[in-house]
Amino acid sequence: MRKYKNKKYIIRLTTDERKCLQDIVSKGKASAYKIKHANILLKSDADGPDWTDEKIADAFSAHKCTIEGIRTRFVKEGFESVMERKKRLTPPRERILDGEKEARLIALGCSNPPKGRSRWTLQLLADKMIELNIVESISYKTVGRGLKKMNLSRI
Repeated sequence: MRKYKNKKYIIRLTTDERKCLQDIVSKGKASAYKIKHANILLKSDADGPDWTDEKIADAFSAHKCTIEGIRTRFVKEGFESVMERKKRLTPPRERILDGEKEARLIALGCSNPPKGRSRWTLQLLADKMIELNIVESISYKTVGRGLKKMNLSRI
């Protein structure tokens, strides 16, 4: 039995996992990152080749931190998490119109238009929402998307 001084997370693949990974590598039909991750897992297997991280990094043109990250995710989160891309926990930017603000937009759009107007325009709605301090800033396009989502394009 080998000593694993530097490795905190040791990979031991089941027969099914090993077969699945070998299928991914041999067919070559999966995306590049899946094939790379499959190769890394196969070579990291303590019951198989058990290559060092440095050897794996050299063989598959990856950084040692990538190898460690894949091993860590495999042990902590399981097989599927390594073979799929990480899902974002938060969106890249906050939504301007949440449920409450959309409701206020719809209520505003259903109200009487300003004096001298026969109906609301998207720009008028955007300006009025800013004026009423519903939002700090908003584009007329965002207002249009909010109304379109509710099938209220013609208010």
